[in-house]
Amino acid sequence: MTTRNVIIAGASGLVGQEILAGLLADPTVGRVHSLGRRPLAATHTKLQSHVVDFHHLPALPPADEVYLALGTTIKIAGSQAAFRAVDFDANLAVAKAALAAGATRAGLVSAMGAHARSAVFYSRVKGELEEALQAMAFTRLVIARPSMLTGDRKALGQPERPGEEWGAAAGRLLGFLIPANYKPIGAQPVARALLQHVPHGSGLEILLSGALRAHA
Repeated sequence: MTTRNVIIAGASGLVGQEILAGLLADPTVGRVHSLGRRPLAATHTKLQSHVVDFHHLPALPPADEVYLALGTTIKIAGSQAAFRAVDFDANLAVAKAALAAGATRAGLVSAMGAHARSAVFYSRVKGELEEALQAMAFTRLVIARPSMLTGDRKALGQPERPGEEWGAAAGRLLGFLIPANYKPIGAQPVARALLQHVPHGSGLEILLSGALRAHA
C-alpha cells in the first residue's frame, strides 16, 4: 500500500495530534489533508492544512482514508446542542465528504460507554455517531473507545479537564485494581492503534481501552 492520501479532522486535539504525527512519519502516506477551524501550527511537506466551516464543507481532495478526531465537552461547548454540533454533526459531515472524495477506510476516536440508546447524553451522542458511520459505505471502519484520556491539554492551548487529572492520579495509585478497559489511557496508544488497524483488514472493528493499551 503506497502513496495513501489521508484526511484528518481534529489534528490539533490530544489524540488527533498523535494521529497526525504518525501519518506524517509513515512512508506509505503521500499526502495528509487536515481540516480545522484554524490553520495548524505544524508544517510538513506532506501536510496541507485546510481552514473549513464544518457546517458547510467544500468538496474534499481525493483520499483513501479518513480519521475523525473532533471532540469537545458540554462545558467547553456551552450547551448540549453545541456539543452535538461538534461531536456528531461535524464528524459526520467530514465522513460524508471524505466518502464522496473516495475514502473507503475510516477511523473514529469515540469513547468508552458509547451507545446510541444510552441514558447519558454524552455517551448517546457518541453512540449515535458510531451507528451513523456503520451505516455508511466504508469497507473498513475502526472505532476506538478509550477510557478517560490523559495528556497535557494545556500545552495544546486547550482547557484542562479536572476529571482527567483526577482519573490519571487514581490510575497511578490504584491501577492494579482497575480493569484494563477502565484504566486511564494516554493519547499515543489510541492513535497508534487506529494507525495500525485502519489501513488493514475489512469490516467493522471496535477497540476497547484494554486493546488500545497494547499499543503503548
